[in-house]
Amino acid sequence: MSARTPVVLRDATVDDAPALAALWIKSVEDSADGSDGPAQGLWREPTDVEAREALALQLSNPRKRIIVALVDDVVVGATVCELTTVSPVSMIRVLLVTEIQVDPEHRRRSVALTLLSAAASYGEEEGVEVVMAAIPTQAREPHRYLTKIGFSQVAVVRAIQASKLRSQVSSRATQSRDTGRLIAVRRTLRRRQGERPRG
Repeated sequence: MSARTPVVLRDATVDDAPALAALWIKSVEDSADGSDGPAQGLWREPTDVEAREALALQLSNPRKRIIVALVDDVVVGATVCELTTVSPVSMIRVLLVTEIQVDPEHRRRSVALTLLSAAASYGEEEGVEVVMAAIPTQAREPHRYLTKIGFSQVAVVRAIQASKLRSQVSSRATQSRDTGRLIAVRRTLRRRQGERPRG
């Protein structure tokens, strides 16, 4: 029986954009369950130009790192992690993992474990106390894996289209102003009724 080809890790470059886009597409297709939930609105298949532009933007952030896993020089997995703090007023350092993608054909071959091990080592080098993971709801395989190795749920991430949020906020602000005016009018009427002389 031949030995399994080892997984090789390195930092991503802009030239990895086509391979990473293909990896994301395969992972999304594998996770799709036919539902049309909110998470579906966060994904669209990128063009090569968009993928390169997005990757360049990510790599320009000095606190963010994208690690790719290769087998026989082919990208089969990737993780995205970012250094931050647990809150704006705390210096508890956190490594936030926002993606763990593994080619469906290479799952259960320790690719995710190797990627997370590299992320953990990076976090230790940077003095982090906590590793957090924020993974899309529909990414069932990463969620199962993270639960299996001991990650617990500490937060809920919610999303809304920016245009819809603006519409909702504007609508509620208008309703609030109208309600405030109505209450003021009612108070004025009551006050005037109380000031009328009694015969």
